[in-house]
Order: sequence, then C-alpha cells, then structure tokens
Amino acid sequence: MQKHHSLRPIHPGEILAEDVLPATGLSKTAFAARLGVSRQTLHDVLACRQPVTANMAVRLGKLLGNGPVLWANMQTAYDLAKAAQSIDLSTIEPLDAA
Repeated sequence: MQKHHSLRPIHPGEILAEDVLPATGLSKTAFAARLGVSRQTLHDVLACRQPVTANMAVRLGKLLGNGPVLWANMQTAYDLAKAAQSIDLSTIEPLDAA
C-alpha cells in the first residue's frame, strides 16, 4: 500500500522560476538567449505549462553546470507524481510473483 504524500509535486519550472533564475541575476530574455531557446519556450517552462524536455534538460545542465540528469529526473518525478494522483489503480491486480 502506497502512502499518499501531502506535498504537492513540484514542476522543475517552478524551481527554475523561484530559485535558479533569480540567483543568476539574468533577465528571462537573457537566460533564454544563453540557453539557445526562445523567450516563449522558457516562459512556458517557468509557468509550468511545458515540461523540461530532454533537449531542455541538456541545455539547462550545460548552462548551470549541474548536468541534464538532475533536470530530467525532476521532470520524471513530477510526471510520476501527477500520474499517481490522477489514475485509478483500484481495478489493476498485480501479477503474482513467478
């Protein structure tokens, strides 16, 4: 039985918007330019409307120096948490171990 966590899943865009971007001292336009993406693409991620894709994770990892895996894992964790909250698993019976 899985425990339900009271913490809501956090989109990596929220972390970028609230913590990372302000710490860089760059404007959104400058940050997007350094990433090599449009300001709109960055804005959609920061607003949690778009996921951090593998492409974006590679760009963020290079720019910020912390590698793409961190960003990809944050997005995967967010996606899994959202799916677990929205899917009714009560009708799925696990297979017995062989």
